[in-house]
Amino acid sequence: MLNFKNLAVDIKEPRSARMEQRTKPSIKAQIQQAAALLGVDETTFVTSVALERARATLADHERTLLSARDREMVLAAIESPAEPTAALREMMTLHKESASSDV
Repeated sequence: MLNFKNLAVDIKEPRSARMEQRTKPSIKAQIQQAAALLGVDETTFVTSVALERARATLADHERTLLSARDREMVLAAIESPAEPTAALREMMTLHKESASSDV
């Protein structure tokens, strides 16, 4: 039997949410075969693999990777920010007036 880590096992919640999907018979057969090789049921297999992919997708979207050049540009902009333009000053004035009139 191959190595399998059930990622959902450590989540201490009741299994009350339901998910359903339709798939092609050949896909279902492959999922069943893979789950059997790992010694787990299809629900455990699909849930764990989907959770692993979901976590990876969320992690990819929660961070931004910069090249060394881009990193230096961001740090330089933080250390020496540009002066606000006239348009930005005007927008901030309008915002302050709008925010104070809402109170």
